[in-house]
Amino acid sequence: MGMWNYTTIEEFILLGLTSLPNLQIILFAIFLPCYILSLKGNLAIIVISRISPRLYTPMYFFLSHLSFLDIWHTSVIVPVMLRNFLLERKSISFNGCTTQMFIHLSLGGTECFLLLSMAYDRYVAICVPLHYTTIMHPALCIKMATGSWVGGIVNSIVHTVLALQLPFCGPNVINHFFCEVPSVLELACADTSVNKTVIFFCAMFVVMGPFFFILITYGYIISSILKIQTSVGRRKAFSTCASHIIVVSLFYGTIIFMYMRPGSTHVANQDKMASLFYSVIAPMLNPLIYTLRNKDVIGSFMDLIRKNIRQEKGNGL
Repeated sequence: MGMWNYTTIEEFILLGLTSLPNLQIILFAIFLPCYILSLKGNLAIIVISRISPRLYTPMYFFLSHLSFLDIWHTSVIVPVMLRNFLLERKSISFNGCTTQMFIHLSLGGTECFLLLSMAYDRYVAICVPLHYTTIMHPALCIKMATGSWVGGIVNSIVHTVLALQLPFCGPNVINHFFCEVPSVLELACADTSVNKTVIFFCAMFVVMGPFFFILITYGYIISSILKIQTSVGRRKAFSTCASHIIVVSLFYGTIIFMYMRPGSTHVANQDKMASLFYSVIAPMLNPLIYTLRNKDVIGSFMDLIRKNIRQEKGNGL
């Protein structure tokens, strides 16, 4: 019988990051600017990638998808978290919890595949540069991006449907700041071993699969970079991969820590910190990582500023 025949819970209570009122106000003051910075940074990446001719490349095509994903990822989690910092009763409806869980899983899975697509782009650019424009043509980029989104959504459907088959009859308190699957499963009034097994094997495919191929890709990339004769050439080649390597390290480090550990080793506070990092902090850092040392993005941004200044002067005349 399906979940709908068993469920008596209509809402969940989220314990959040802390129960101390004063600390909650401080956390609100910290995470609100972080959320605004994340939205502005990722939106800026999308806009610049779309209107600057020098950024009409596969790398920035995938980066704009990553920024779009990060906007939604933070928006499905942070507003609820910020609201609950200010409320005494930190509740979320059952349907709201299910929706949050589904979107979070979809976006997390999609990011795994997008980072793999970006790694392949760097592989082609460095290892077979003469064939780059032939291999990384727009049609292939669109197919890779579409496949990333489809893979993430299918993964989420599997976990969400399995979760909806479970009875939830109380208690309804989630020891987390949002509806993440492991925390929700702890409240089920039935055996969740099947769900946990599926989570593990899906993580092997969705998380470890792309990560394994990213490692292989960078093995070839590093080998090609080491063959470059000049130190300037090696530095230039490596700089095109540096931002992606940092983002992959931050994202996969916390994801693997969260989903690839045995269930008996999960500690609530550790899980919260890991979730906070990859769902809130990383989306804020990604635009900074990709722009601070990126001459193309900085140059495009400066071009837009100069263009606006010229338009304003023209209007003034």
